[in-house]
Amino acid sequence: MKNECFETTEQDVGKRLDTWLTAKLDRFSRSYVGKLIEDGSVQVNAKNEKAGYKLRIGETVAVCVPEPVLLEVKAEAIKLDVLYEDDDIIVINKPRGMVVHPAAGNHSGTLVNALLEHCKGKLSDINGVIRPGIVHRIDKDTSGVLVVAKNNSAHGKLSERLKEHDIQRVYTAVAEGIIREESGKIDAPISRNPVERKKMAVDVRNGRHAVTHFKVLERFRSATLLELRLETGRTHQIRVHMSYIAHPLVGDTVYGKKKQIYGFEGQALHARLLGFVHPGTGEYMEFEAEPPAEFHELVEKLRAE
Repeated sequence: MKNECFETTEQDVGKRLDTWLTAKLDRFSRSYVGKLIEDGSVQVNAKNEKAGYKLRIGETVAVCVPEPVLLEVKAEAIKLDVLYEDDDIIVINKPRGMVVHPAAGNHSGTLVNALLEHCKGKLSDINGVIRPGIVHRIDKDTSGVLVVAKNNSAHGKLSERLKEHDIQRVYTAVAEGIIREESGKIDAPISRNPVERKKMAVDVRNGRHAVTHFKVLERFRSATLLELRLETGRTHQIRVHMSYIAHPLVGDTVYGKKKQIYGFEGQALHARLLGFVHPGTGEYMEFEAEPPAEFHELVEKLRAE
């Protein structure tokens, strides 16, 4: 365990605990700092506070950073759909059903296992042993484009772009029901569900700023094909936001109906486009990938209704 202690000043008054502490612990991501707060590893004046706690002058913030758990993650010869690769980054079209990095119950067959073999270990180590190179994630049953960092310099620059909402992320999805508006914006803060801790939820009081833009591409008898653009990137953001406006994604049994009528397993969501400034060259780049065959089959099925 590593203990760190900070004192708040007049300039810190009114700042959120998680935002302020992330700036202090700049080697960690905001999500990791949020997890430290959630796990009780951060105390303000010897008391546990929520991530959204507003700081006051003269407070003592104590942080206990646990030692990283040493896990052996093995390289595995798993075929990857590589859209682009150089010495700094690799851009992948991730298939549905593949977990991005190892976690409880998923120690093999992940994107990280495949990347370790493909890149021969040349990945950034900022996120530790189990998430080498991983700058951002998409869910297991979400397919599509994501970028991986092959060194720490590239990782840091891409992470900063993400923090500044300066990476273009466009998704294609099928939502339940008919959305009447041609386009719109969902602006609803998100935090962890207070009852079901594996889920996220809209939380107007304590949630983190979250914005999703949508545009209708096609309407079916009982569903809508959408283009969605992330302005922020919270965990499960699109799935939570679509459920919040009463149009959960087809196939999403976590945030939608437990009993699905279309036989589509996992949410109908595909990360179609990713655009960012290359961390080495400074050149803006965009990468696209078509949704998988099962997504197209779902759309054809809906058109035929």
